Amino acid sequence: MKKLVDYFFKLLEFLVVLCLFAMVVMVFGNVVMRYAFNSGILMSEEMSRYCFIWLTYLGAMIAMREGGHLGVDTLIKKLPLLGKKVCVFLSESLMLFCNVLFLWGTYQMHDLQVTNISPVAGLSMIWVYGIGYVVAVVMGAFNVEKIYRLVTGQLAEHDMLAIVEAEGLKEAEEQIQKAQSAPNASGAKA
Repeated sequence: MKKLVDYFFKLLEFLVVLCLFAMVVMVFGNVVMRYAFNSGILMSEEMSRYCFIWLTYLGAMIAMREGGHLGVDTLIKKLPLLGKKVCVFLSESLMLFCNVLFLWGTYQMHDLQVTNISPVAGLSMIWVYGIGYVVAVVMGAFNVEKIYRLVTGQLAEHDMLAIVEAEGLKEAEEQIQKAQSAPNASGAKA
């Protein structure tokens, strides 16, 4: 199952790169066409906007898996284990609720989006906004999995913090702490 999930996220990463590449080509190509030939690609603006929508949602799923979403853990770090568990449970439950609302909202708009056709490309808008189904289910599955691990005691204390440190930041903080805790050499001579 883990291999299947890994392949799924490799596909998502590939689609992110593909969307970004398509956006760059379409927007840059359209700029060149307008300045050099005084014309443009009609579909460029619309399709680059749709690629941006997909890029955003695909990136959100990837960030959810990697723990890369923004968060503040100042309070949670200082809480005892039970407090951390309660905060993680509440946080994951609220996110799961939001994902259920997102899924329900996408479902409610489904019939409208199927019949709504984009003006230039002629695409049914469900191809653009239907990504909401995938996002809600995938991110909701991560929420359920984390709640399950928390309730069954499989979630380690360090996994309760949702913040992923930036590269080099942790090492810099450790060096600062070492420097602050080391005795002051100039103060020792006085």
